[in-house]
Amino acid sequence: MQIVTTGVAGTMESSDIMVRIEPSEHEGIELTLESAVMQQFGKQIERVIKDTLKELGVASAVVNAVDKGALDCTIAARVSAAAYRAAKRTDYVWNGGVNK
Repeated sequence: MQIVTTGVAGTMESSDIMVRIEPSEHEGIELTLESAVMQQFGKQIERVIKDTLKELGVASAVVNAVDKGALDCTIAARVSAAAYRAAKRTDYVWNGGVNK
């Protein structure tokens, strides 16, 4: 998936995360994360963001995330939504759900 514009998903409400994905001139994922629970869960949040982008085939992007205590499933959903918006794609593939 190629990022061609800016995509945003999420809110600044409690238990959510605001994710902004933009095109990058460089290869790789440049991630900036702000979180009130950075000490406890920062590495896990970063891992979920990067793993979700990898699953979507995003090889190059600038990602800014502001976490307000989101669960992993919410983080993955917001990253996916922002990535699809940034790639201008509508062929969504839902991988979540109760049986996953």
